[in-house]
Amino acid sequence: MSVKIRLRRMGKRNQPAHRIVVTDSRKPRDGRFIEILGYYDPRRKMEQIDLERVDKWLNDGAKPSDTVDAIIKRARAGISWGETPRKQEAPKQAAETAPAEKAEATEPERVESQDEAAQPEEQQDTEEAIAQEQQPADENESEK
Repeated sequence: MSVKIRLRRMGKRNQPAHRIVVTDSRKPRDGRFIEILGYYDPRRKMEQIDLERVDKWLNDGAKPSDTVDAIIKRARAGISWGETPRKQEAPKQAAETAPAEKAEATEPERVESQDEAAQPEEQQDTEEAIAQEQQPADENESEK
């Protein structure tokens, strides 16, 4: 008897959900099974698998399907479904500090430009007109 770890389709039409089961390879996809090891829901991106039982069945000679094998690898790595594993980079202390200092120096300029952009155009025009009216008055007072 050849034992497989594969998906058994559950759910409604156009709403697939799967159970991860151990079954005889000669049985139909949704037929009789030996044990349920977990579930897999591709629509909600949820999956759960009992790794202890998987290890027991793999040691007994069960062969996982491609999809179940990918689920097992993700579960062992602790990666949620839909995430990609991140490459670990060597720390670059000197290179990281220099751009950070430049970014800190430019931040106040960006904040000012964001404040101006947040104001309506009419309000900016009135503020400019008021500033222009005050400048000649200041010049006249200094001449006296």
